[in-house]
Amino acid sequence: MTKPSVLFVCVKNGGKSQMAAGLLRAIAGDTVEVHSAGTSPGSSVNPMSAQSLLEVGIDLTGERPKAIDPDLLARMDHVITLGREAKIEPVAGPIFDNWDTDEPSERGIEGIERMRLVRDDITDRVRTFAAALNES
Repeated sequence: MTKPSVLFVCVKNGGKSQMAAGLLRAIAGDTVEVHSAGTSPGSSVNPMSAQSLLEVGIDLTGERPKAIDPDLLARMDHVITLGREAKIEPVAGPIFDNWDTDEPSERGIEGIERMRLVRDDITDRVRTFAAALNES
C-alpha cells in the first residue's frame, strides 16, 4: 500500500502552506508524503510563521518557498489551498479542497499573536485531516 500524498498551497508559500506542511509532518510522521508550494512564491519563509511553529517544536529551518511543480501536482492524492487568495486550476487525479483559514488581521490582530492564531487554526484542520487519512 502506498502512503497518501498531499500538497499544501498558498500564494507565497512562506506562511500558511509551510505551516500546514510542517504540522502534518509532525503529526503524521512518515506515514504521509507532504509537500508545499505557492501560486506566486515569495523569497523566504515568513519569520513569524516559523517562530510560531518553533514554539510548538516544529523547525522550518531549511524550508524555502517553491512554485507549484505540475508533475508533482498531478501525482498528489490531495491538494489543499489555504486562505482565499490561492487559486489552482484543478487537474485530474488529486482531490482538491480549500481551507478558508482564520485571518486575525481582519480583526485587527497582527504580529506574532496573529501567527499563533493562524497556527492554531491550521493545527486543528491538520489533525482532523490526518485522522481522516488514517481512517481511509
